Amino acid sequence: MTPEELVSFITEQGYPRFRAAQIGDWLQKGVTDFDEMRNLPAQIRENLKSSCYISVATIEKKQVSRYDKTVKYLFSFPDGECVESVLMSYHHGYAICISTQVGCKMGCTFCATGQSGFARDLTASEMLAQIEAAQRDENVRISNVVLMGMGEPLDNFDNVVRFLRLAGSEKGLNIGMRHITLSTCGLVPKIRELAKLRLQINLAVSLHAPNDEIRARTMPVAKAYPMEQLLDACRDYFDATGRRVTFEYALIRGVNDRDEHARELGQRLKSLHCHVNLIPVNAVEGTGYMKSDLQRQRAFADILAGYGIAATVRRTLGSDIDASCGQLRRKSLHKE
Repeated sequence: MTPEELVSFITEQGYPRFRAAQIGDWLQKGVTDFDEMRNLPAQIRENLKSSCYISVATIEKKQVSRYDKTVKYLFSFPDGECVESVLMSYHHGYAICISTQVGCKMGCTFCATGQSGFARDLTASEMLAQIEAAQRDENVRISNVVLMGMGEPLDNFDNVVRFLRLAGSEKGLNIGMRHITLSTCGLVPKIRELAKLRLQINLAVSLHAPNDEIRARTMPVAKAYPMEQLLDACRDYFDATGRRVTFEYALIRGVNDRDEHARELGQRLKSLHCHVNLIPVNAVEGTGYMKSDLQRQRAFADILAGYGIAATVRRTLGSDIDASCGQLRRKSLHKE
């Protein structure tokens, strides 16, 4: 609930509106049970227990990298479904990559999540619960959020927008919109819908190819929304928000990492206000994909720079703990 919805709910129950502020304060502190709200009368607590619930993400499995401070979580919800989140430590603070769906419908061939199928959407509170659970577990304050875990955020549009408003609220997590990044595989109508909201979040688009032919081989969504349509939507997003778009590009050896691919990509993107994030592809069992070597990564970035495009190779975190989302849940499902 938003603070306004909480006030409406409490007053409709016949309680004074200041009780809503008390409940909101407890929720902001991360309580997981109504009985922890000690300044509420027992009658109100019992009423809340019978008519409401607090979303809680339970840690089913936790892996900590030996090489950095990256933490991988497998969280479960009361219905038994599991999702993954990754907590990352940077010099500027802590960032978390959260899931927006249980599984994914998009079917990208290099992604572990889609190989386990789609179960359901997450609610806004289940997205918040991942952040709150990680903060409690590690006793840290998370200042940056990336919606780049399991699922396609724009395929769960209404719940994701509600999450964004709650996370950005002063009475919520109070995380600035410019510290939140949403990653999409390129659902063009939803990008345009998001642009109209002018939320100031960072948009990251999974491109992974310089043309439709290669993109369609790895990403089925490319058959529905050709690259020119996608890039036009990205231009509109920049015009509406003033926020530079990031293009995610997973470098797959022999598939999309040659010099001619870099030149074609440079030609396509040179008129956009954008940044290219080059990602050495994760080794996912069953795909046969291999990441490009370091020399190829640098050569690709240098060619893009020649077109005036800022490109960086993403720092690899948590490679020893299956930190790319979908891998831990997949292993858990196989074990079951």
